[in-house]
Amino acid sequence: MRGLLPGRRSLARQRRCGKGCRQQRGSERLPDSMVSVPARVRAVRARHAASLVVLRRAARGPEMLMGVRGARHRFMPNRLVFPGGAVDRADLAAPSATPLAPGTRARLERSASPALAHGLGIAAARELEEETGLSLGAPPALDGLDYICRLVTPTDSPVRFNARFLVADAARASGVLAGSGELEGLRFYPAAEALALDLAEPTRLVIGRLLAWLAMGAAERAAEERVPVFRKNWRWE
Repeated sequence: MRGLLPGRRSLARQRRCGKGCRQQRGSERLPDSMVSVPARVRAVRARHAASLVVLRRAARGPEMLMGVRGARHRFMPNRLVFPGGAVDRADLAAPSATPLAPGTRARLERSASPALAHGLGIAAARELEEETGLSLGAPPALDGLDYICRLVTPTDSPVRFNARFLVADAARASGVLAGSGELEGLRFYPAAEALALDLAEPTRLVIGRLLAWLAMGAAERAAEERVPVFRKNWRWE
């Protein structure tokens, strides 16, 4: 009978361990009710952001204002990027010298409220001035901005942005290239030169879209009602 019944020490261990515990000799196993299966990690919410491609026409083709993001940045450190950043709450109601052009506003509002559409234009102008020293005015004139595409950071990234990419002609910006130091090596890069570098895939996608957009011609660009958005692949919104 002794071999069929738990001994006193075994009973004492079970009482200490609790019902459902399968503690083995020499182990410190927790009761089953306290052992949890790791839940699926919830994706970080993507912040609204705006980047501005300042475009300069040259004999050898289009040139774009770009700089290398510092090594301390959490998002795309040591990468060649366009000026840009997250939309601040204050951007939504900040004044502008001129509003967004009707076509640009309409395309932005396919995925944004009127207030956010305005805030995206303001954020693009603000980030341009902060990061490069170039200004679209004080307050900024937004009527020269075009909207070419939107990119959403994948859900498995710890830092995510719902970024709209806008374009402005370099002739609309004034000032001297300097900025806050967030972007190093600021200069106008010919598109062919930039594409030959080790670019992050989102930047390469934007340049490809920019070149296709420029090839359309002014009238066709103005008539475009929808813009492409990239998540895992391109689609039209």
